[in-house]
Amino acid sequence: MGSFIKRNFSFAVFAALLAFSFLTGGCNNGEKVPDVSGIKINMQVKRLDRDLAKLDTNHLAAGLQQLKQAYPDFLDFYLDTLIGLNINRNYNDTVAAIHTGLKTYLTYKDYKGLLDTVATHYPDTKSIDEQLAKGFQYMKYYYPTFKVPQVVYLVSYLNNWGAFTYGDNFVGIGLDMFLGARYPYYRSIGLPDYLYTHLTADYIPVATFSAIYNNIHPFVTDERTLLDMIIQRGKQQYFLHKVLPFVADTTRYGYTQKQLKWCTESEAEVYNFFIRDNLFYQTNWQQVLRYVNDGPTSTGMPPQSPGNIGSWLGYRIVQSYVAQHPQITLNELLKENDAQKFLQEAKYKPNK
Repeated sequence: MGSFIKRNFSFAVFAALLAFSFLTGGCNNGEKVPDVSGIKINMQVKRLDRDLAKLDTNHLAAGLQQLKQAYPDFLDFYLDTLIGLNINRNYNDTVAAIHTGLKTYLTYKDYKGLLDTVATHYPDTKSIDEQLAKGFQYMKYYYPTFKVPQVVYLVSYLNNWGAFTYGDNFVGIGLDMFLGARYPYYRSIGLPDYLYTHLTADYIPVATFSAIYNNIHPFVTDERTLLDMIIQRGKQQYFLHKVLPFVADTTRYGYTQKQLKWCTESEAEVYNFFIRDNLFYQTNWQQVLRYVNDGPTSTGMPPQSPGNIGSWLGYRIVQSYVAQHPQITLNELLKENDAQKFLQEAKYKPNK
């Protein structure tokens, strides 16, 4: 800390969520939010977690055959890749992967307890669906040809599958990874405290659209400088700001309110830290990834700083770049990969 100082996440419910977001850190920074109310979308939602829990455990093969009709392109991926059962479409009750593997997941008290907890915590997903649908309306506004994926809610059995894409047609959301910071078993599987801001229902839209973004624009680290990675993170945050303008900044970054306040008040010091330590052009991933990945704090900065400070700084630089290029479209912005050009043409001046 000393060296840094010296160097100088029903409609009424949804409306209430929006109001709360703006009061607790949501911010448009003076930018006009487009009216997307007239944009029609077709969002299909399924609860695989519930459908699995309803299976007759004495006749699992027959139940899986019925599930296959409901999830023709997703079920095998879930069973074989995500859960790792390797049933390989061999829906027969004599197969060990079914009569011992899957049956264990559905009957063993700890696994069944997780399914029951998810069912209790998420008796429905109406408020989440409304937020996702709104996000998809903004996606269609910026990308008219975008195809809204099917949303599949599931349980990953604490394998840390929060939100992910499967091809271009599916978004999977592991509800077991959004049970709130007080859920006792997160600590037992080794999730660090700094990730607890990501484990709430409020964070699901951010996790979902981050997965969609990363499917289109994967985060690249090989032979990239820290500046490259900061701009990549900044563009992702800019995208999230555009498609989730109703989400609080704290939720979007995965920061606490105190951490975001510290960033705002320390903007000049943060920027000067990277300049004076000549970190922007470092390529040693062991030295630079800590600034663009989640962590308890940012190395060399005070304990009040969040990990992944690069996302916040990158967003500020990208904001400045857009201000200098007001006619640029979101698609054009996200395709621009010259980080040095971003920094130079942004004419970024941190607030003091």
